[in-house]
Amino acid sequence: MTIKNILDSEFSALIGDSSTKVLGLGVIAFKGGREIYSYFGGRRHLNPDKLLTRKTLFRAASLSKMFAAFSIMQLVEQGKLNLSDDVSKYIGFKFRNPNFPNAPITVEMLACHTSSLRDEKIFSATRPPGKYFTYCNLNFGILGTIIERVSGERFDQYQQNHILKPLDIDGGYVVSDLSAEAFKNLGTIYRKENIWIAQIDDYKVQPQNFLSDYKIGSDATIFAPQGGLRISFDDLSKCLIMMMNRGTYDGRKIISATSFDEMTSTHWQFDTTNPNGDTYGGVMENYGLGTYKIFGASRARLCKDFEIDLIGHSGEAYGLISGLYFVPNTQDGAIFMTNGTALAVDDERSAGKFSAGYIWEEEIMNPICKYIFA
Repeated sequence: MTIKNILDSEFSALIGDSSTKVLGLGVIAFKGGREIYSYFGGRRHLNPDKLLTRKTLFRAASLSKMFAAFSIMQLVEQGKLNLSDDVSKYIGFKFRNPNFPNAPITVEMLACHTSSLRDEKIFSATRPPGKYFTYCNLNFGILGTIIERVSGERFDQYQQNHILKPLDIDGGYVVSDLSAEAFKNLGTIYRKENIWIAQIDDYKVQPQNFLSDYKIGSDATIFAPQGGLRISFDDLSKCLIMMMNRGTYDGRKIISATSFDEMTSTHWQFDTTNPNGDTYGGVMENYGLGTYKIFGASRARLCKDFEIDLIGHSGEAYGLISGLYFVPNTQDGAIFMTNGTALAVDDERSAGKFSAGYIWEEEIMNPICKYIFA
């Protein structure tokens, strides 16, 4: 039996409507910089004619954070932005945690989730900026606004002009502005509650643009820089290629190798003796700038039988689970997205069997590690 047959069998077994099954799944894996395996199964929509393919776009959830970080690093390279600067310098008002009014919040703190911002409570009452890691989507909403203020371009349009088009990606953040081809291939994300229930991107016709009155630099959170990128499997693999080549894709420099190294270096590390962050059960024990590392011997590991380190990011929102990972200092990597899990992520059966991750992350990445990376 070939490796392709083995992987096809394992991934096909994940497609279904019950237990830990998923509605649709796509995987692309690279070895030595060359795509050597792909799998696309299930549906992108409940309509049985709408099968999932490599051209299917999904709202990729937190994989989007990497794309915002690419933009930040471009602006740093251009001298328009400094990671150590007070955010107040860019957003037009004094930006402080009211519980720590004398502690500046920097661009770096936003990008590595040590800003003291909280999605639910806005600011931590007990943790000063720069001292404690708490994963917070709002950090990237503010980074999106900074990108607008510094570049003079609307966040989604900056992404199109400077990140997506140079990567030959036909996707985006605003569904009304997707190309006709991209919209035709847009998939729906579901949650299962006895039946599959559409959560996002369940369109019958392409919506009209709602941004005619939007003022650049006012509030880029409407574009969901933290999770709103619609991207296909094919195109997400282009991002992976760029990252495995330290910022360059098809001869085009998206970010410099220096910027890439800065993004993927450790800006926050969990201290086991003096806990300085919420690791979500061990999923994130370090963070860079829109990326994090998964050490092969850590609780976060996605490879059961081999100690394989990974760099990248995961995504989870509205029923979607996604991931982009590569093995450091190699051109071995993989991307995946699934558009609906038959179990809720807070169901105890969704927990990983050997890691701090979800069972779906294990069941997708462990075979890739075993048969392709190892």
